[in-house]
Amino acid sequence: MFANSSWGRNLDILQRSMNVSMIRQNVGANNIANADTPGFKRSYVNFESGLARALESERRPRAFVESLTHERHIPFERPTDYRSVEPRRVVDWETTAKNNGNNVDIEVESMNMLNNMLSYQLMSQSVSEQFNRMNIVLA
Repeated sequence: MFANSSWGRNLDILQRSMNVSMIRQNVGANNIANADTPGFKRSYVNFESGLARALESERRPRAFVESLTHERHIPFERPTDYRSVEPRRVVDWETTAKNNGNNVDIEVESMNMLNNMLSYQLMSQSVSEQFNRMNIVLA
C-alpha cells in the first residue's frame, strides 16, 4: 500500500541501513576478536557510498536522451535502483599496524562499533517516529 510512496521508500532505506548496521557490528566484533591473530587483516563494510550513488542517479536529469532502436541496445546512462545496492565487506590489505602483520587497532574498532551502535539507535528512533506520524494521520 505504501511501498511506492516516499514514506515507504524512506522506511525501506532505513530498514536496509539498519541491516547493514548489524552486519557492520558483526564485522567489528570479528576484527576485535582477531586483534592478536598474526597476519589478520581488518575488514569494514561499505554501503553508504553505493546507496548515495544510486539515489543520485535516480535524481540526475538526463542531459542527452538517446534513441534505442533495439531492445538489446545499451543506454548511455541507466539509473541504478537503490534496492539493488548490497553491502560490501572489504578487507584492508594495505595497512599493517603491528609487527606480526595484523592491522587491527582495538581503540579504532571500539570507536567504530560505538558510532555504529549510535547510528542504529538513531535509525530505530526514526522508524518509530515514522510510524508515530502514520498513527497520527490514521487516527
